[in-house]
Amino acid sequence: MILSVSRRTDIPNYYSEWFYNRIREGFVYVRNPMNRHQISRIDLSPDIVDCIVFWTKNPEPMLAGLDELAAYPYYFQFTLTGYGNEIESNVPHKIDNMIPVFQRLSDRIGKQRVIWRYDPILFSETYTPEYHLQMFEQIASRLKGYTAKCVISFVDSYARNKRNMKSLNVYEPEQPELLKFAKCISEIAQKNGMKTGSCAECIDLGSCGIEHNCCIDKVLIESMIGARLTVKPDKNQRPACGCMESVDIGTYNTCKNGCKYCYANYSEESVARNAGSYDPTSPILCGSIQEGDRIRPRKVTSWREQQSG
Repeated sequence: MILSVSRRTDIPNYYSEWFYNRIREGFVYVRNPMNRHQISRIDLSPDIVDCIVFWTKNPEPMLAGLDELAAYPYYFQFTLTGYGNEIESNVPHKIDNMIPVFQRLSDRIGKQRVIWRYDPILFSETYTPEYHLQMFEQIASRLKGYTAKCVISFVDSYARNKRNMKSLNVYEPEQPELLKFAKCISEIAQKNGMKTGSCAECIDLGSCGIEHNCCIDKVLIESMIGARLTVKPDKNQRPACGCMESVDIGTYNTCKNGCKYCYANYSEESVARNAGSYDPTSPILCGSIQEGDRIRPRKVTSWREQQSG
């Protein structure tokens, strides 16, 4: 099993104490977002968890406890953009705070295990292609030697972020301009020792030097664990997504980063309400077991191929 921590919320930033408690106790409860009374009990034994993939804009709260993960292979998807607080309202200052955190994490676990995400990219009167290229180069130059890959994507509109997208006056460049922009991104990354991949993009950026990326990356995980995996593509993701199957332990409407483009939150009010029920000792994130809940073990197993003979 590959554990996703998490596409739904920033667990490393806001709920790291809860996560470490789950690792110590060896299991976690996850409420089904489509059926709130259905709860899965997921075994977190190192014999079952082949790799943990963390998604975060600020892993600093996790750094002191990383030794507790010694039995687990893991890597970080670290989002670091050029947006200000009017877009990412609760993310600390990128240059002063987040770049040093990125560097510290990379020094600790190695540059192959810290993926830089400059995404999602949105274009507006303020955040023009020229602005993004300037900020991308500024960040890339500081991350040189601290990561081997950068992942980009262009912002998508969902029901949950549609109102915010409209208020930001986001526009979509014509394809020739987009390809020119992507090629510049690739060249800047290459100059700073990084490969560039795209996340769930239908557009082919191969001519720009950008490959289709797998964020839950079978090749990377196999290289980390020294074994082959029989894992399948994740059928629950978008068609253009190249990720392998994983189990996500996050909860929607709990991320406090305040990103205007976020698809995982309904509203600030729902986030405040759910985050208010956070208990680091609870087996379930931002909640508790309620009357009518049904808890069932989820069948999970290691994806490692067994050696014959």
